[in-house]
Amino acid sequence: MKVLVVGSGGREHALTWKLAQSPLVEDLLCAPGNAGIANVARCCDVQAEDQDGLLALAAREGVDLTIIGPERPLIRGIVDRFRERGLAVFGPSAAAARLEGSKAFTNDLMARYGITPKEFAVFEEAEAARTYVREHPLPIVVKADGDAFGKGVVVAETLEEALAAIDDCLVRGLHGPAGARVVVEECLVGQECTVMAFVDGEDLVPMVPSQDHKRIGDGDTGPNTGGMGCYTPVPALDDATLDHIVQHIMVPTVRAMAQEGVRYTGCLYAGIILTADGPRLLEYNCRFGDPESQVVFPRLETDLGEVLLAATEGRLGELKVTWRDDACVCVVLASGGYPEKYERGKVITGLEAAEALPQVTVFHAGTALRDGAVVTNGGRVLGVTAWGADLPETIGRVYEAVGRIAFDRMTYRRDIAQRALAAGAPRGE
Repeated sequence: MKVLVVGSGGREHALTWKLAQSPLVEDLLCAPGNAGIANVARCCDVQAEDQDGLLALAAREGVDLTIIGPERPLIRGIVDRFRERGLAVFGPSAAAARLEGSKAFTNDLMARYGITPKEFAVFEEAEAARTYVREHPLPIVVKADGDAFGKGVVVAETLEEALAAIDDCLVRGLHGPAGARVVVEECLVGQECTVMAFVDGEDLVPMVPSQDHKRIGDGDTGPNTGGMGCYTPVPALDDATLDHIVQHIMVPTVRAMAQEGVRYTGCLYAGIILTADGPRLLEYNCRFGDPESQVVFPRLETDLGEVLLAATEGRLGELKVTWRDDACVCVVLASGGYPEKYERGKVITGLEAAEALPQVTVFHAGTALRDGAVVTNGGRVLGVTAWGADLPETIGRVYEAVGRIAFDRMTYRRDIAQRALAAGAPRGE
């Protein structure tokens, strides 16, 4: 079959890298792609936000299956438009994508169906929100209701931080329409982890869990980012707890959506926090995680093309999806200044040397080709990924690969996956 992947980041490189290994996939396209994706797929100059352009591309190329990578096109209804044209597409409808697109919607759904509900309130007026946080214990979480590119969540340790976060959304409008409403939640404490699942509307097949590192600096310091690294397996998450997450949080959510008249298909991403009282839901995303995909897909034994096609056709229950026992670690190399201002166009060296190491691949996130050279073209530039028999071996291998790559002002964390080897649980975000 001919497959189109939509997006240009590390997640999309991981998708195309894995799909290129599928005997079912005869022709692989990516729109728009990046310098690394160009090595495994035919890149097409159509942006992920250009729904008309993507529909025209899929029709013109005779694409058999389209996979939507980023959340924003999903939230804005690209899947609905593909289905209206009779085109097969992997991803949730706009109504289903509200699980990510509106934190108020998700909290309300969880509360009404009794799925790990938490204390929360929704506000459109700043003064009412200020009054609420003054009357509730700290720390407290303030979130922009909509999709704010991962920057709309503040874990406020002080009243001043909470009030500033409210004002950023409702007074200063820093997050645009995404911050026109704020959700204020109780702060849950424990280790965070991610459980993603393939969903076909009825059946749900969980993937192996992973743990992301959001903060820019070692020791979980500095501002939040889109993710500075990831690893799997997660020692803090045992099989019984994973089964509880799937059976008592994720499956009931899919059923609740169905009862609301919304069939959820695609990837369901559950951000989980492992509290002293058991696993609780932090948030849902409606797409594959980034950089979670970069460590999960290398462990997938079953043909990814077969899984995605089965999910699209409502046949997941017919498949046995299996996973390798390997550990996998991804270290993100970022541009200096990220997640704030950074420069583009820095020449990257050492990519071939890094990938010459056994069981190592480098996923491109923010890269481009310029005069025959690979250059930086984003905040998160590369996801250096390795796999091996266990986490200590794999950590050593991935950092050996990192040491072979260079570009001006390159920055990265030096402690990815160390929390898996040490005691103690960091506070969730």
